[in-house]
Amino acid sequence: MDNRLIIRGGRPLYGDVKISGMKNSALPVIFGTIATGDVCTIKNLPDISDISLALETIEMVGASVRFIDTSTAIIDTRKVMMKSPPLEYVSKMRASTYMLGAMLGRFGRAEVGYPGGCDLGARPINLHLKGFETLGARITYSTSGMITCEAPIGLKGNFVYLDIASVGATINVMLAAVLAEGTTVIENAAREPHIVDMACFLNACGAKISGAGTSMIRIRGVESLHGCTYELAPDMIEAGTYMVAAAATRGRVCVKNIIPKHMESVSTKLREIGIPVEVQDDSITVTGLEGFRGTEIRTNPYPGFPTDMHPQFSALLALSRGVSRVFEGIYPERFRYVPELNKMGANIEVIDGSALINGVETLHGAEVKASDLRAGACLVIAALAADGVTTISSIEYIDRGYEDLVEKLKFLGADIKRV
Repeated sequence: MDNRLIIRGGRPLYGDVKISGMKNSALPVIFGTIATGDVCTIKNLPDISDISLALETIEMVGASVRFIDTSTAIIDTRKVMMKSPPLEYVSKMRASTYMLGAMLGRFGRAEVGYPGGCDLGARPINLHLKGFETLGARITYSTSGMITCEAPIGLKGNFVYLDIASVGATINVMLAAVLAEGTTVIENAAREPHIVDMACFLNACGAKISGAGTSMIRIRGVESLHGCTYELAPDMIEAGTYMVAAAATRGRVCVKNIIPKHMESVSTKLREIGIPVEVQDDSITVTGLEGFRGTEIRTNPYPGFPTDMHPQFSALLALSRGVSRVFEGIYPERFRYVPELNKMGANIEVIDGSALINGVETLHGAEVKASDLRAGACLVIAALAADGVTTISSIEYIDRGYEDLVEKLKFLGADIKRV
């Protein structure tokens, strides 16, 4: 039988919770160590299944990994070879595409199977490949699902315009361009905090990147990179999830070890519906109240409201007074959690790519199934706030992005166990 979470709801969350390192930074940094061809010490790594899979994947191409403690790893990529990792690894994780940029930059050639990850509908990597082509790479595809990128005369810096401000494409072009000849400018670059984290890591390894966090990133190519010691930024989505859980359970939680600026869109929406949010230097305290109101949410690239926080907010808004509307501007398939929330008594209808949420007084326990990582987090929040017992299956999705979820929630007073 699959692992499941059993949650007896109706208990407010109280206390402090420390946030782990950012998953969306950790994955590209791990694959980015390949570009250095050296030894890197990465601190504040979250202990989640996606990180374990990423480390196993780079070991398959010759890297060695040694943990100093649960959140610090020494990664040696000096013996990495230009070869494709087994398809069963890359097909489980979308971040495996970063091997293309890292290997293309270092070896002038890369070969990786088509990536996997949470099923959120079509997530093509055409912008990544278009960026590589602009730098001088030639792209070929095999019938077995392999993508090969080759730059036989080397990569040349160029002007790369992204039709969409894609996080993945921005990172991948950066990875390839740091070792290209000349200067590369990425226009309409993604601005997310993990883009800044990745640029800071590469700069610590000898890259010359400026403008990360803005829509135009400039990369002056260097001949080689070197290793470094780097500490990852805290995970803004994990932080937001606990903030929403505090509000939904009518508790009071101080979310620690965070960068409050990263949380501004989440904090603003909580205040908008009537939830008090207190901001400190490196922490935020959320106090849940009865009778908060509905609102409208539209997901957008950073600094807009993050798509990775939309499902968690839907669980909260299901308990609001009045009507809410959630518009998903990034992944239209992200509403697969709605039937599961409705099993718990929510009143949500998906209409034309948006969710119409009529708030109800209470949710009740039920047997539900996670369809992806953030859908799983949404169901956990709903279960914590619901009357009765909820059983959540397919929790392997949740394990991909939340470190010690059960223990952290228990510490806050939740009645939760894994079976």
